[in-house]
Amino acid sequence: MAASRQVEVDGRELKLTNLDKVLYPKAGFTKGQVIDYYARIAPAVLPHLHGRPLTLKRYPNGVEGEHFYEKQCPSHRPEWVQTAAVWSRRNKANIDFCLANDLPTLVWTSNLADLELHTSLSMAAEIERPTMMVFDLDPGAPADIVDCCRVGLWVRDLFAGLGLESFPKTSGSKGLQVYVPLNVETSYDETKPFSRAVAELLEKQHPEQVVSRMTKSLRPGKVLVDWSQNDEHKTTVNVYSLRAKERPTVSTPVTWDEVEACLRAKSADVLTFDSDQVLSRVDELGDLFAPVLTLKQELPSF
Repeated sequence: MAASRQVEVDGRELKLTNLDKVLYPKAGFTKGQVIDYYARIAPAVLPHLHGRPLTLKRYPNGVEGEHFYEKQCPSHRPEWVQTAAVWSRRNKANIDFCLANDLPTLVWTSNLADLELHTSLSMAAEIERPTMMVFDLDPGAPADIVDCCRVGLWVRDLFAGLGLESFPKTSGSKGLQVYVPLNVETSYDETKPFSRAVAELLEKQHPEQVVSRMTKSLRPGKVLVDWSQNDEHKTTVNVYSLRAKERPTVSTPVTWDEVEACLRAKSADVLTFDSDQVLSRVDELGDLFAPVLTLKQELPSF
């Protein structure tokens, strides 16, 4: 593979560099393969990125090297990369976030070794209105994703009892995430306390398996139902994002049947997918997360 190449992507000129640089040493997965994955998954991932502030998580020397988060869209960006100004109370200034609205931008961010895509639960145009609610199920060793599946099914059933659908995806790391589409007028002042109440209820119902607080001493052997992502200033790993692990695993949408199968099999392998597997799944199943973009659901008042 050439070390660098000048390419045209949808009419945009891009210089791709260090294509043969290995970013996942244990898997021998190169920067060129990272770019290829994002270019091929683009039809599925771009709708989930479109219009959302994107925080870059860059690994210029691969997953075993130093990494850094980049909220401010790099000043050396091509003039056609779209940005959105979002007010930062902490910095008392606007941050110009990148918007990965199209294939050329996604290829460009990939060329920056932006392995992971972290997005807001809001659109940039309405940053105070989340379009979804998320529960990040994070296992404390020796608990693993199998335990997260059990808790995820409890989350599903709780929302089903309220007449609301939820959608699971793997974190691409060791956990599971459950999304509740909203796509209606709401605010974090509603979703954050609601999600906290859900987490605390689950902890009360299942004290041996669930914890709702971050305190590390409480977490061994339990699943943290992290509700704190439901915040205007937080980001969550985007669906179809690579993760910076030993292998190029992906945050993958799954079905509830697959979650149940993982629990029955008691095997984390059932819900571990790498980049090639995800591309094949999308070819076969389409975008399992598509309803998260459009399904309108209102939270009950409490």
